Amino acid sequence: MTYLLDANVFIQAKNLHYGLDFCPAFWDWILANNRTGRVFSIDKVADEINAGEDALTEWMQNNADGLFLKTDRTTADQFGRVSSWVMSQNYEPAAINTFLQIADYYLIAHALAGNHVVVTHEVPANSAKRIKIPNVCIGLELRFMTPYEMLRRERAKFVLGATS
Repeated sequence: MTYLLDANVFIQAKNLHYGLDFCPAFWDWILANNRTGRVFSIDKVADEINAGEDALTEWMQNNADGLFLKTDRTTADQFGRVSSWVMSQNYEPAAINTFLQIADYYLIAHALAGNHVVVTHEVPANSAKRIKIPNVCIGLELRFMTPYEMLRRERAKFVLGATS
């Protein structure tokens, strides 16, 4: 099973539970599991992180070679499937237009192309005004889970070392 991380996984980890300054084990876990081919994200998520110009941007630029998959032909071949599903739902035109321009659209296409599990903090919502990743995953029969579910499933352990 391979996981594809949404931007909010990185951003919320940095801002809340797994700050770069006090929980480096989380970030090391991501990199270690990327090296074994189990955890990835995408180039459009990297673009969002780069726009932040903060400690997360610096971490990504210094550590994340190979973590962010490029949008290739196989991924592009899935765009039609994603956009067809989105347009067949009862979303407002503005919601559709926004979705088709942001990383979420690419994330879903990458997940379809690579048979990845999408990891996001988003939850399904019945709103015509905003398209949520879990709703699209459900509609396209893609697996999705929260970062906490991924960490438990993979039996991640962030254990303090001996203090001196």
